[in-house]
Amino acid sequence: MPSAEIITIGTEILLGEIIDTNARHIARWLRDAGIDLYRKTTVGDNARRISQAIQQAMERCEIILTTGGLGPTVDDPTREAIALAFSVPTEFRPELWEQIQSRFERFGRQPTENNKRQAYVPQGALAVENPVGTAPAFIMETEKNAVIALPGVPREMEYLLQNAVLPYLRKRYQLTSIIKARVLHTAGVGESQIDDLIGDLETLNNPTVGLAAHSGQVDVRLTAKAATEGEADELIRGLEEEVRDRLGNWIYGVDQETLEEVALKAVKKQGWTLAVVEAGIGGELLQRLATKAQAVISTAAAVSTAAVVSTAVDPTGLASTFRGGEVLTNVPTPEELTEFVLQYRQTRQVEVCLGVAVYPGTEKRDVHIVLITPEGQQQSIRPYGGPPEYAPRWALHHGMDLLRKL
Repeated sequence: MPSAEIITIGTEILLGEIIDTNARHIARWLRDAGIDLYRKTTVGDNARRISQAIQQAMERCEIILTTGGLGPTVDDPTREAIALAFSVPTEFRPELWEQIQSRFERFGRQPTENNKRQAYVPQGALAVENPVGTAPAFIMETEKNAVIALPGVPREMEYLLQNAVLPYLRKRYQLTSIIKARVLHTAGVGESQIDDLIGDLETLNNPTVGLAAHSGQVDVRLTAKAATEGEADELIRGLEEEVRDRLGNWIYGVDQETLEEVALKAVKKQGWTLAVVEAGIGGELLQRLATKAQAVISTAAAVSTAAVVSTAVDPTGLASTFRGGEVLTNVPTPEELTEFVLQYRQTRQVEVCLGVAVYPGTEKRDVHIVLITPEGQQQSIRPYGGPPEYAPRWALHHGMDLLRKL
């Protein structure tokens, strides 16, 4: 089974001016094709350093995919860098120049002289026509390796990856297996506690188990490699059953499911309606619930309140469950928050009202959560000692965790 590396090219990425979304997209496609990805590297616009990165990658793996640096300007050095890595010159391809000119004609524009640079590729390269842009891609081959240069524009890169590169890789490396992944989301439990319960599963080779901690939740990633999708699903299914047996109700969802979606569904299942009160969270709790409920929010700045005012489209069926909420400008005491939640529940005429407040501190921040339902009242004060900027998310996750257990 071949392995791969991704080399993202661009000084603007190293400087933090743009976010590299291409590597994530490529990684997903490689995973689905059954290709192991072991490294992702970012290199600035320097031909020598790019060349060195490519040569080093060729020693470690079979497939190297680069993105970026195929534009017409002087600071687009990928063509020259790959030629340097293979110790060959670049050569002009008239057919590529014709394709580039044709693209410009479609856009109603004339190419400038520097666009001709894009018709140069390393000597011996397999040119890949780019029907959705002006930068042709190309592939350099050795007996072992395939170095594939893709444009950095995401739309162009994604099109060429799906329609040209992956068919090429499947044919050249006779790819017959796939890699599938499933992510289980947990809330109300820490990474170390999960690791203590399923640590032995994290040593498996296939399928594999990995943990990813976020503020207020931990993801458990299950990955399997197999000859067919059905076989991969079966490997994951057995492992998932074991993980669920051990972690129980801490697991709230899978893959694209969000905590706010699960929380709203729990309220709806009871036939109840929900309103929320928050302080010190910046409106994120209200916004996330409203967005998931497909609701339109109106903010009254004078009193710092926000309420659902209409639900033109409600594909989730959750909009009628969520009745909006209020963002308090001043953080109340725990007693004041409890009293406000009680009154707000009556004012909004809802069955469930959730209040979450984050209290500022130097070394730690206390989080007060109040949940009032027809079945009673729950409240707790939980200390938070992590980075201050993560406290709001940690707090709202714990609040929604209470909702989803209704």
